[in-house]
Amino acid sequence: MGTVNTADPHTSFLADKDAKVFVAGHRGLVGSAIVRHLLSLGFTSVVVRTHAELDLTRQADVEAFFAAELPRYVVLAAAKVGGIHANSTFPADFIAANLQIQTNVIDAALKCGSVRKFLFLGSSCIYPKLAPQPIPEDSLLSGPLEPTNEWYAVAKIAGIKMCQAYRIQHGFDAISAMPTNLYGPQDNFHPENSHVLPALIRRFHEAKASNAPEVVVWGTGSPLREFLHVDDLADAVIFLMDQYSGLEHVNAGSGSEVTIKELAELVKDVVGFQGKLVWDSSKPDGTPRKLMDSSKIQEMGWKPKVPLKEGLIETYKWYVENVINANK
Repeated sequence: MGTVNTADPHTSFLADKDAKVFVAGHRGLVGSAIVRHLLSLGFTSVVVRTHAELDLTRQADVEAFFAAELPRYVVLAAAKVGGIHANSTFPADFIAANLQIQTNVIDAALKCGSVRKFLFLGSSCIYPKLAPQPIPEDSLLSGPLEPTNEWYAVAKIAGIKMCQAYRIQHGFDAISAMPTNLYGPQDNFHPENSHVLPALIRRFHEAKASNAPEVVVWGTGSPLREFLHVDDLADAVIFLMDQYSGLEHVNAGSGSEVTIKELAELVKDVVGFQGKLVWDSSKPDGTPRKLMDSSKIQEMGWKPKVPLKEGLIETYKWYVENVINANK
């Protein structure tokens, strides 16, 4: 069918607030923020399903859901995610579950015939380990991936390519957004399967609560990382749903970076831990530097709003109220 005409005659996304919007993965960090943002903007028909209600790895169930619900817009924020430890321990789970989820949801969204716009969420780990910094969109597939999370990255790259293929062959208006490292309410604070920032919050909180003399953190603290508050990502997703219908994926980052050492010191300060911070340099650092080039989305008119320290204070408050107090 060829590519979609970007001069779409339909109502814009933000002017179509009574339409059904299916957010897959609404209980996760990203999906929950997108749902909050949609509701705050006045969207009246946000459709969600828990994993128990709809297992996205089961093709027949996904097809039946789309045939029954006929959503007009879809945001795919569901994924199996985790940090270095989880990716190293469960590589088969990471590649298989993510490929199944993406394939089932993208294909069913096309087949049901009602979906006008589809957004797939990837991750900055799709880029080569030694990509140019800041990382532009066109560095995708230009070199080897970071080995510690290549299973997840390969699945996410396949998702981008599937959206592009469905646009080219079927005229399906599927776009992809690549967020940088995210944080915020609803993050995963699991002691083994969490990303660096929630892991640091948990470690410092537990050390503070037990009056531990020190906290030992993996690596040297030298890698540079960029963090974006999940509410900023939700804002970017809605901006792209409204404004963008291109073939190429779009980076969404904060544009500023900190070393892991600076981040650990900031978390230590926000949590109020008074002990020592010790670095275990025998453990892996991961990618040395990862800053996304977000000039493309910024030139379209989107900018992040939440400063890192303000976002950390809010995230720590959420952790205490919803994880610590809930377990008492």
